[in-house]
Amino acid sequence: MADDGDRHRQSRLFTDDDGEFDADRARKESLPVEDGEVIDTDELADHQRYIEGRGVYDERNRVNDLTGKEWKYATKSVIPESYPPDLQHDLRSEHGGQKPPRLCAELIGRFTSAGDTVLDPFAGVGGTLLGASVCEYEGTGRREAIGFERTERWIEIYHEVLERENEERRARGDPPLADQDMRHGDCAELIADVPDDSVDLLLTDVPYWHMDELEQTRNERRTRESKLGSFDGVASGEDDEADATDPSAGHRTKADWLADMAAKFDRFTDVVTPEGHVVVFIGDMYREQSYEFLSADLARAIESTAPVTLAANLIWYDPTKDLHVYGYPFSFVPSMVHQNVLVFRLEDVEETQT
Repeated sequence: MADDGDRHRQSRLFTDDDGEFDADRARKESLPVEDGEVIDTDELADHQRYIEGRGVYDERNRVNDLTGKEWKYATKSVIPESYPPDLQHDLRSEHGGQKPPRLCAELIGRFTSAGDTVLDPFAGVGGTLLGASVCEYEGTGRREAIGFERTERWIEIYHEVLERENEERRARGDPPLADQDMRHGDCAELIADVPDDSVDLLLTDVPYWHMDELEQTRNERRTRESKLGSFDGVASGEDDEADATDPSAGHRTKADWLADMAAKFDRFTDVVTPEGHVVVFIGDMYREQSYEFLSADLARAIESTAPVTLAANLIWYDPTKDLHVYGYPFSFVPSMVHQNVLVFRLEDVEETQT
C-alpha cells in the first residue's frame, strides 16, 4: 500500500472552543468519514492508514489488500453476480461451465494480495486467469495466475478471448489485460511442476459427477439454449462433460468421484502456502426426488485427505437466471439459481485475534 503521509492527519485542526475534537466541523469540512462516523486520523494506530475513498487499512492484514470497510462487505456469505455480457462472454459461453471473470476477480481480491499467485487446476476457458488479470485495473492489483486444462479447445478460447478483449481495450485507450500462464495437460501430472508453498490461492470449479447419461444429454441441450452453463439441475464444472477424455467425468458412482477429488486436492494443497486458501465452486443436484448435497459431500471428502479445514461456505447466485417450472402442480422441486463456494484454509495456520 502506498503511504499517504500526513495528508489526512489534520484532525487537530478541527477542535471546538475547549480544544476537543469537533466532529460536526470535521464532517462539514470533509475529514474522512467511514460508515457515517468521522475518522479522527490522529487516533489511528501506527499500523493503520486512511486510504482515500476506501477506508482504514491495517498493515497487519495477511489475507488480502482490503481495508476494514471493504473487508466487512467481503465477508458477506451471499454473492449476487450475473453473467455480464462482457469479456467476450459469447465466446466463453461455448464452455457450459465457465464462470464470470469478475466473480473470480472478486474472490481473488478476498483471499490474496497484489502480486500473489493463483492456481486453477481445472481452468476451462480461463475465468480464473482472466479474473487475476482484471484485478490489475478493477481490483487492488494484478495477481499472477496458472491454469491447467486438458482440452485444447478451451485453451484456444482463452487465448482468443484475451486477443479480442485486448483489441477492444486498446481501441478504447485502455491498457491490455495480462496473458496468464495457461498450461495444457492433466492436472495430476502438471501439479508436479509447481513448487511446494508457492501458490497463495487455489481457485477452481471442479469437474462434476454425472449421475446418468439421460440427464447429461438434457443438460447439454439446456446449456446450448440458455448460454448460462449448467446452473440448475445438473451443475457442470469448468472441465465438464464436453471433454469426454476426462476420467473424472466418467465416474460411475459418487463414491468414485469423491475419492478422485479427495486424492487430487490432497496433492494440490502441497503447493499452497501455509497462509493460503483453497476455494472451490460446487453446485448441488436434485435427482429422482432427492436432493444431492454434493457441496457437503465434497467438503468432507477433501477434509478427509487434504490438510485443510472448511472455513466457510459462500453462496453465489445469479439474479438474472431464468427459472424453470419443475414439479408443478404435484411436487415441489427446487429451481437452483445458486452454487456453493467452499473456502478451506490450511490446518497448520495459527489464527491470531486482535
